[in-house]
Order: sequence, then structure tokens, then C-alpha cells
Amino acid sequence: MTMNTITLIFIIALVLSVAIQIWLDRRQVKYVAANRAQVPDAFAEQIPLDAHQKAADYTLTNMRLGLIELVLGTCLLLIWTLGGALDWLDNSWRSMGWSPIMTGVIVIFSMVFISGLIDLPMNIYRTFRVEQKFGFNRTTPALFITDLIKQTLLMIAIGLPLLWVILWLMGDIKNLDPFWWFYVWAVWISFSLFMMWAYPAFIAPIFNKFEPLEDMELKQRIENLLQRCGFTSKGVFIMDGSRRSAHGNAYFTGLGENKRIVFFDTLLKSLDPSEVEAVLAHELGHFKRKHIKKRIISMAVISLLSLAFLGWLMQYEDFYHGLGVSEPSTYIALVLFMMVSPLFSIYLQPIFAWVSRKHEFEADDFASEQSNANDLITAL
Repeated sequence: MTMNTITLIFIIALVLSVAIQIWLDRRQVKYVAANRAQVPDAFAEQIPLDAHQKAADYTLTNMRLGLIELVLGTCLLLIWTLGGALDWLDNSWRSMGWSPIMTGVIVIFSMVFISGLIDLPMNIYRTFRVEQKFGFNRTTPALFITDLIKQTLLMIAIGLPLLWVILWLMGDIKNLDPFWWFYVWAVWISFSLFMMWAYPAFIAPIFNKFEPLEDMELKQRIENLLQRCGFTSKGVFIMDGSRRSAHGNAYFTGLGENKRIVFFDTLLKSLDPSEVEAVLAHELGHFKRKHIKKRIISMAVISLLSLAFLGWLMQYEDFYHGLGVSEPSTYIALVLFMMVSPLFSIYLQPIFAWVSRKHEFEADDFASEQSNANDLITAL
């Protein structure tokens, strides 16, 4: 196969993307390692040196593991595309003589399944080696396997029907509806909003237990805070996060009238009621400052533009041939786009990081208005 323009663009984008990520990660590793020996002055009175060094070591370990995952992921991407693995997979299932939609569903599911198997050893190492080493892991091998089975079954039950609908809307590569990308976008956004609504009540309980908050002092604090903030929810729940990890968190989830406030049990064990109130005030700050709506809108705009661009790109055979695929199809175009687009979207990450940082500061400001700022500081 001769190198076409798409192949050249892909190789250049891949090299630049990997080089940028390696440079940034190595820069961060060097900085953390250089400052490991001393607690920053702003935190010197609150954080002991051994805790600071443990946090630094945890960061360094994860970043070095991330570099390994980056190299392996890059090799896998090259194997799937220019290496011909995706083309081989596609041709193998095409030979079965099924309909284009059925073939597309099976090809995509097979690719996701194979990629998951390849990633599995690294996930096991991260959970049972890295997290275990730093005292965070609570996941047993049995629970890890059970979670894996549940995730697979959910992907089949929810993902396959959605994929079928998307490929049906895309239609045949030789007779494309000029507005298929808009129809797919509408289905995707509707599905995403539905999942935001359904997740707390139907999906999350499959993996964790949620019990109503029984601490009356904390419950009263939270109810007063919610009243001050004008926030209504379906209740305040404690999640058994300690089954899997020692990490703590708090969040609210859901959409419309189906919103829930959730605390990890590990968080409640490590903070006093006033600190928990301050942490929750921060999370509510995201709601009151309309960060959630802004993120949903930005996600909708980006996905619409991406699908419209794919609708233009998939009409050219060089797009397929340049990425190692011999036979054009709508489902292969979708797969290739999902694999290659991160090489270009990386340049948007500084913008996303800036917006996220801005939102976090705004949520902190809101929390300081609705609770005690010092409680938020000690909680963090």
C-alpha cells in the first residue's frame, strides 16, 4: 500500500501527540521528584513530610505507569490501523455473509472486546499492585471479576442496541443520507441525557450499595445547606466506596427530579460534619454556577461538529486506505474516527483544563459563601 496524504497526516499527528504527552509527563515527573523532599510552605503546618512524600511517590508511580500505557496504546493503534488488524477483523466477519448493520455491530464489539482483553493486565497491575502498594486498594479478586462481568453485560445490554440504531441511521456507504450525522447526533444526545437521569437509580446500584444518611447532625447540616442553595434532590445517600478503595469523594448525580447526593463512606470516616458540609457546598457550587449545563452544551456542540466532519470525511476512499482498511463502510469510518480523533483533540485539552480550573475556583468561592472556608481548606 502506497502512502497517501491521510497516512502522512496520521503519522505526523501520532508522532506529535505522543511527543507532546511524553514531554509533559516527563516534565511533571521531574518537578514532583525535585520537590518531594520538602512540604510546600503553604501546607507545611497541615501536612507532615511522610504524607507529602507518599503523595509524591503515588503521583510518580501513576505517571510512569501512564507513560508505559501511552507507548503500548500507540503500538496498539498502529497495529489496528497501518498494521492491518482492523482490516483483517472486518474481512473475517464480512465473509460470514451477514447484513452490513449486523457485520458492523459484530466488528465494533469484537474490537472493543479484544482491546479490553489487551488492557486487562495493566488494569490488574494498577489495582492490585499500585493501589495495593499505597494502601488504597480494597478490591478483592472476586469483586474485580464480578465488576468485569457486570460491565460486559451492561455493554451488551445497552451498548449493542444503541450501536445498532446508530449504524441503521448511518445507512449504506454508497447511498448516504446527507443529514445522517444530525440524526445520529440527536440519538446520541438523547441517550446521554437519558443515562444521566437513569444512572443513579438503575445503573449505580448494580455496583454499589446506597443507604440513606442516618447521622442526624450531619443530615440537618445538609438539609439546611440545600435549603440555602435552593437545591432539591431525591435524598442523601452513603455509598460503600470502601469495598473497592480507600479514596474518598462526594458528588451529586442524576438529572431533573432524579438528582441524588452521594457520599463515599470513606469520606465520612475521615471528615467531621462541618468539613463534609463544606465539601458538599463545593459540589453544589457546580450546580448553582450552571457548570453542569455548560458542560452538557459544550459536549453537544463538540459531538455535533465531530459527526458533521466525519460525514464529510467518510466520503473519500483515501480516508480508509490511508489508515489500513481496504473496504469502505460506515461502521469502519466510525471506528477509524474514534481511534484517530484523540490525536487531534489533544490540542483542545489546555482549553478544557482552563475551563475546568475556572469552574473549580468558582465552586470554591460558592462553598466559602455557603459554609466555612476554613472547613473546606482542612477537608481538602
